[in-house]
Amino acid sequence: MAESSFITKVAFACQKKEALFDSSKAKYAVRSMYAGAFLTLSTAAGAIAADVINKIVPGSGRLLFPFIFAWGLVYILFLNAELTTSNMMYLTAGTFLKKIKFSKALLILLYCTFFNLVGAAIIGWIFNQTVAYAGLTPDGFVGTVVANKLSRGNIVVLFEAIAANIFVNVAILSFLLIKSSTAKMWIVISAIYMFVFLTNEHLAANFASFSLIAFNKIASQVQGFDVFNILRHFSITFIGNVIGGGLLIGLPYAWMNKDEETYVD
Repeated sequence: MAESSFITKVAFACQKKEALFDSSKAKYAVRSMYAGAFLTLSTAAGAIAADVINKIVPGSGRLLFPFIFAWGLVYILFLNAELTTSNMMYLTAGTFLKKIKFSKALLILLYCTFFNLVGAAIIGWIFNQTVAYAGLTPDGFVGTVVANKLSRGNIVVLFEAIAANIFVNVAILSFLLIKSSTAKMWIVISAIYMFVFLTNEHLAANFASFSLIAFNKIASQVQGFDVFNILRHFSITFIGNVIGGGLLIGLPYAWMNKDEETYVD
């Protein structure tokens, strides 16, 4: 009888997350902060690179930025940081498979989400003390991206968020099930490139770009950049990401592999 690698790895992941959360919330918080930080590092570099290349070939920044941004998720996966949007897949699947209680899964997810934001905010503040971010303008790449996101209506944000976390968890599934480290890396980059190129809504990625604006002098010049609108956007993105990563990837894969003897992942 074939053994489901997916179920084995989800069970181990849930056990590991719950054990760390119960034994040291400080360590779990730091791993979550690193996830937000790594995405902010790649966002910060990608945004400046996009501004530079847009001056040479207008519009080309949209092609370059997703490639640089994608390395942030590679860092997260290879360096064992805790990302809210991948946890949506793990914890939903784990709950369905009875590897973790729903109440504990929800608590871990919310805790992880908060500290993803803290990590992004810290790196966002640090970059705004550097020369590269002293010259940021509201019509630059990151300012324009954030303004466009904040102008979207609730339904659009919801469906953009669903799409984003389908892409992200295709990357996570590939990382789980493929053995070659090189193949893992390039498949992760491919999936992340696609959702970023399409400007889909990913909560932790938005934590990164919004933090880079929040600590910059242009914050007051970016249309829609106010607390209420940001909280609205984050809340709907969270729900959409849960649907995309948890209900459309984690849950179906858990169901397909449960009680299956031959066709397993």
